[in-house]
Amino acid sequence: MTNKIPSRRSACAVVLAITLSVGLSTQAAAKQTGEVFISSEKDHVITVLDGKTQKQVALIKACKRPRHMRLTQDSLRLIAVCGDDGNAVVIDVASKKVIDKIKLQEGVEIFDLSPDGKKLYFSNEDSASIVAVDLVSKKVIKQIKVGEEPEGVLVTSDGKTLYATSEVASLVHVIDLASGKIVKNIEVGKRPRRLALTPDGKELWVTNEMSASVSILRTSDHTVVETLKFEAKGFRPDDITPVGMTLSVDGKTAFIALGRANHVAVVDVASRKVRSLILVGKRAWGLAVSRDNSTLYVANGMSDDVSVVDVASGRALKTVKAGRVPHSVVIDD
Repeated sequence: MTNKIPSRRSACAVVLAITLSVGLSTQAAAKQTGEVFISSEKDHVITVLDGKTQKQVALIKACKRPRHMRLTQDSLRLIAVCGDDGNAVVIDVASKKVIDKIKLQEGVEIFDLSPDGKKLYFSNEDSASIVAVDLVSKKVIKQIKVGEEPEGVLVTSDGKTLYATSEVASLVHVIDLASGKIVKNIEVGKRPRRLALTPDGKELWVTNEMSASVSILRTSDHTVVETLKFEAKGFRPDDITPVGMTLSVDGKTAFIALGRANHVAVVDVASRKVRSLILVGKRAWGLAVSRDNSTLYVANGMSDDVSVVDVASGRALKTVKAGRVPHSVVIDD
């Protein structure tokens, strides 16, 4: 009996799959670059900025319509999903090169990764489902029917539960990943979009685009405990369209992009009070805050730029061009 020697291509694919799987389940091993990655839906590129100077250091031709992005836990790889290609691309952070592609489905926008790094979950609006893909075999392993126009996807840190928003149904679905079943549907505001868990896992925050609000859910029994409404001086209520959201690492502050209101709301998580509203660009959308909570980057979809905000002063210090219709921001820190 002879042993077959694998081809270089197949061997590389196996190594890459192992890297993704193992890297996502370990503590960060790479030295963080401090670089900022911004996806551009219309220019089909990912712009890379130096985190200190905000100067462009690279332009990655990723795919058609790159949207949501995530770093692997070891910070060695960046994964971006591509709406028009229906792919996920894997980018080597050091070289800024696309090193692999994973076939998903056309129209993919938001995704999350399992804690062990073995699965990718994304929402598919066309089929009204959450789709699970095995990152090693690159095959669809599960498709879970949910409400119409699902978008937000978030997996809990223990890998047992997935939360998904349904824009049309105004629901958050609570999905048991072991069984692939919806265990609860939670009514929230109109057109729920994105999700964020507090670091202790006790609260789930949900942006409601057409209700100008955030629903705050208690995860122990999945009930809505509070609804935070937003107002912005000089804007009509229907211009306040919260979508993007991120929490500081310590979980004390929430940053919510208010869409057409061209502001970001800074919210004290404990008191649920809006501390301030920060003026940014047109249609504030995706956003990310640095690990030390000093700098906030806001993708402005209608002004084709990113606002660089000093969190302490609550002011945008500069505006950086980042391709047409920037979607998401990721900071390698």
